[in-house]
Amino acid sequence: MPEQRVVITGLGVISPVGNKKEQFWGNIRKGSNGIGRITQLDPAPFDSKMAGEVKNFDPSEYISPKKAKRMARFVQFAVSSARMAIEDSSLELAKEDRCKIGVLIGSGIGSLYTIEKQHNRFLAKGPSKISPFTIPMLIVNMASGEVAISFGLKGPNFSIVTACASGTHAIGSAFKVVQRGDAEVMLAGGSESCITTIGLGAFCAMKALSTRNDQPAKASRPFDKDRDGFIIAEGAGMVILESLEHAKGRNAPIYAELSGYGMSSDAYHMTAPEPTGEGGSRAMNEALRDAKLKPRDISYINAHGTSTFLNDKVETLAVKKVFGEFSRKIPISSTKSMTGHLLGAAGAVEFIVCCLSIRDNIISPTINYENQDPDCDLDYVPNTARETEVKAVMSNSFGFGGHNAVLVVKEFNE
Repeated sequence: MPEQRVVITGLGVISPVGNKKEQFWGNIRKGSNGIGRITQLDPAPFDSKMAGEVKNFDPSEYISPKKAKRMARFVQFAVSSARMAIEDSSLELAKEDRCKIGVLIGSGIGSLYTIEKQHNRFLAKGPSKISPFTIPMLIVNMASGEVAISFGLKGPNFSIVTACASGTHAIGSAFKVVQRGDAEVMLAGGSESCITTIGLGAFCAMKALSTRNDQPAKASRPFDKDRDGFIIAEGAGMVILESLEHAKGRNAPIYAELSGYGMSSDAYHMTAPEPTGEGGSRAMNEALRDAKLKPRDISYINAHGTSTFLNDKVETLAVKKVFGEFSRKIPISSTKSMTGHLLGAAGAVEFIVCCLSIRDNIISPTINYENQDPDCDLDYVPNTARETEVKAVMSNSFGFGGHNAVLVVKEFNE
């Protein structure tokens, strides 16, 4: 059976800068900041007191209150954004063979909140008071499970955990499922909600987070000389991936074509990237090879761009290895400058930015870029969006443990 071409026909997003697709994209285009002082807990004892929190999220818009009560926040995000993506794609599930529709959702951690809450119950009242829903609420695969249950989707269903590369690995793996013909449609993405005592405290202990607490709006500053760490954030991104044949058969709207997926391992360190950028560059080269594109075909790179000293420096080196002299001509921007770092959901939300960049021929900015770092000397689209022709986009994600995942999405042409 020949490989299927795979197109993106639906988008759903919940983020610190908006919980509807067009609201999200409008704020990303404007360079709006989504970061502020943490409200979900008292941040006073922590070194970093800022986060990219999702605001005004009401799960009852998408999930019955009874069901939502038994879902962790990251699962609520997944089910809600999945419903948005399905509606956006105009997919009429009642007319579909649901055994041919699958789900693949990544998350970096799952529900830390559930663990903390139930552990506190145990300490206060003993083991008999631990909720019987503790395990099904906290495990990572419940995002995929609950989405399938909510919409009766009986095709391939699994989850991926690769830290901050989870969402990108999930979309890339779902792409391969459709390409092989194992499903006609895959709902794929990432979801995360870890702004909790342990989540915040553990990242602070690693010295991974920014401590620019007096300027939350300027704290996430990828590639800027004065960056001092990332901002923890939450949210979800879901996309509908569909075989071209199936999409054309139902006259579906098509945002773009997913054409390449590359992955590699640094095999170097628990948290630090391999210092020469060799691991990231191999993933980028694999994605280009898979897409059958050359470096000069890429119009824009949506960077992993965390705002940590090492990541931004090494990602810049990796881009130079792949693109050579052409690297200085490619616009590169970091969505995390506005949203913060959504961990396992980051790659999925950033992939949505890539699709909308192609739709509208607009490259979103890297905000808070003020002072050039000699080690980060490429075109990071500072502070203002750029209107230009966008034919093909590369989206990078790199996770703790040395997991590297890269997607290439391009303009759809018959």
